[in-house]
Amino acid sequence: MRLVVLGGGESGVGTAILGKKKGYEVFVSDFGKIKDSYKEVLVNNGIAFEDEQHTEELILNADVVMKSPGIPEKVPIVKKLVEKGIPVISEIEFAAPFTKAVTIGITGSNGKTTTTMLTYHLLQSAGLNVGLGGNIGKSFAWQVADDTYDSYVLELSSFQLDGIINYKPHIAIITNISPDHLDRYDYKYENYIDSKFRITMNQTEDDYLIYDADDEAITNWLKSNKTRAKLIPFSLTKTFTEGAFIKNNSMEVSINQEEFRMETETIALEGKHNMKNAMAATSVAKLMQIRKATIRESLSNFQGVEHRLEKVLKIQNVEYINDSKATNVNATFFALDSMNSPTVWIVGGVDKGNDYNELMALVREKVKAIICLGVDNKKIIDAFGNVVDMMVEVNNMSDAVRMANRLTEKGDTVLLSPACASFDLFENYEDRGRQFKDAVKNL
Repeated sequence: MRLVVLGGGESGVGTAILGKKKGYEVFVSDFGKIKDSYKEVLVNNGIAFEDEQHTEELILNADVVMKSPGIPEKVPIVKKLVEKGIPVISEIEFAAPFTKAVTIGITGSNGKTTTTMLTYHLLQSAGLNVGLGGNIGKSFAWQVADDTYDSYVLELSSFQLDGIINYKPHIAIITNISPDHLDRYDYKYENYIDSKFRITMNQTEDDYLIYDADDEAITNWLKSNKTRAKLIPFSLTKTFTEGAFIKNNSMEVSINQEEFRMETETIALEGKHNMKNAMAATSVAKLMQIRKATIRESLSNFQGVEHRLEKVLKIQNVEYINDSKATNVNATFFALDSMNSPTVWIVGGVDKGNDYNELMALVREKVKAIICLGVDNKKIIDAFGNVVDMMVEVNNMSDAVRMANRLTEKGDTVLLSPACASFDLFENYEDRGRQFKDAVKNL
């Protein structure tokens, strides 16, 4: 069996290693440059590869192709594979049959990283032998090749879900759905929503789907489509006999006739959206039969995720917050919503078809100045130019932070929450977040 891997990054190299171990003839092809560290791994494992090109005769003879999530379906080589009827699948689909471990799959437009990390923290603190993978950390396929875990918590993007055929998580979570990556879905929101719901398409009556019952896109989909999984909703406003909710400043989770309660103020994560993440993760912990005391302790000591509403420093009584992971409007909505003081907002980057109107009320209420950090800021300036007193354009992070420092007074907050992708000025959102933190430390 010939396995061709498109993309020589973390998921590609992990898939190649697993494929080799399982007796496939493996070839890795990357149209860009493969990092030296990954090349070394491929060489040491005797895996053939090429970079900065796709040689068709070495690709179109595949029995199966694993496509890295970053490669769009519209790429010519992918189109040719599809025309030839060669299955093009994701790393998750390829690796899942080679492990007996239970998987918990987590998707959503926002909150999936925090929910994934918190779920992992809960299970690990309870002493479960659990791995973390998917869109985060070490490649799932690579971990399956070493095969040491009984369960995995997987963060799954819509692109990874697009490439599944038979994969099913035992427990699935959809944190929320809002327009994102529409450039990859023919600018049709419903295509993107369907893509997220692929997480439950193979689930059976013995599996679970945990979802945000306050989310319009999710509840509408569930009204008109069927899943066989047992439904476990969570909500900030409704209550359930089976599900998770907030009542009288307490989080309540009721699953399989068992109840769990915890005061919201004792949960380490702050903000309404984080209460949702906590409800989703706690629902998993209850399904995995983790002791209440362990859940309580884990929820009260969880440190949060880097680049997601991360408190950097307080300088002259001004708080600097790194929310570089906010690459869409919905994520920035949560960030602005959780601000409790006048805010200088650093925003901008590569726009994925954003509608800034959703932020209008929050900007009027909370934002005193906007710093545009992007190559093209026209849409942001058009949207908010008349709404805030001060609007500045900069083209590097140190200028953004120095300008923010000038515009603040005691008690204010500086929030980096770009609502956009980072590729115009930075390598990725992590690079953007680290540059922000460095610039703040250099003030």
